[in-house]
Amino acid sequence: MIVVMKIGSPEAEINRISEELKTNWGLTPEKIVGKHKVVIGLVGDTADLDPLQIQEFSPWIEQVLRVEKPYKRASRQFRHGEASEVIVNTPEGPVVFGENHPLVVVAGPCSVENEEMIVETARRVKAAGAKFLRGGAYKPRTSPYAFQGHGESALELLATASQASGLGIITEVMDAEDLDKIVEVADVVQVGARNMQNFSLLKKVGAQPKPVLLKRGMSATIEDWLMAAEYILASGNPNVILCERGIRTFDRQYTRNTLDISAIPVLRQLTHLPIMMDPSHGTGWASYVPSMAMASIAAGCDSLMIEVHPNPSKALSDGPQSLTPERFDGLMQELAVIGKAVGRWQQSPVAVA
Repeated sequence: MIVVMKIGSPEAEINRISEELKTNWGLTPEKIVGKHKVVIGLVGDTADLDPLQIQEFSPWIEQVLRVEKPYKRASRQFRHGEASEVIVNTPEGPVVFGENHPLVVVAGPCSVENEEMIVETARRVKAAGAKFLRGGAYKPRTSPYAFQGHGESALELLATASQASGLGIITEVMDAEDLDKIVEVADVVQVGARNMQNFSLLKKVGAQPKPVLLKRGMSATIEDWLMAAEYILASGNPNVILCERGIRTFDRQYTRNTLDISAIPVLRQLTHLPIMMDPSHGTGWASYVPSMAMASIAAGCDSLMIEVHPNPSKALSDGPQSLTPERFDGLMQELAVIGKAVGRWQQSPVAVA
């Protein structure tokens, strides 16, 4: 349920209503400040509440509406139709993820392999226009014998790459025991597809302050995905970015997964959260990444995550879907054409010396 306040409502009145709902009604009020109005989101047992009774609390209340979706906080209705912004502090200043802001490009290797490789990649993707470096320190792998990341030492290398390039860092958490170490380095904490419904991990990630990137599970419905986001939001962290990275379908011969581009307009109607697309995992082959990236921008995504490796043929993980830095340079120029056409392109990058 949400309480929509009239334009110009006094702060004291908003606080009074919130306190009344909390103290006497046992609800958890959350103030949401939009561009024009303030909305008070009500979380709790509201099934038997009469909206008209709450309407009588104050002449400053414009209307009281029920949120019908099971994902209350993630619902776009919870923000009275307005999109949310996720502001991430990076070494070079804040970067904003959201539908009313320029597209944010995230790039880098699947795994952090060594210092030379990660620093070189960071500098190259930064020069091409990326704002964040992605790289795995802890890697969930299907086979127990596959490379699973260098762990804590890789976090140190990510920090070095960030210092060398000025890029923000996005890296994945697999185990709650590693969360504190990851939060020290990461600007955005990623929850991978395999952990999308690891609810105990979602609660812990939701209780820490860094923004969270939540990847869609390989067999997850959109509602499953949004309910996973609800766990993070309900644990106190409002800064969640959704990432579509391809889902399992019946054709595994020609693509690794099926990138669900239709999820972009669907999510835009259902949720206020920013939307990222990962065409690298979504297709599994570097040759398909450019077209899917361009299509994602045209469909309205807020961010792209693209795998880049200086020598994909020798990558320790996901080499076939990784672009070379040279191809990434060219792709960014191609993406600029689509991005500018839809009014979502970032400013020209500043080359790193």
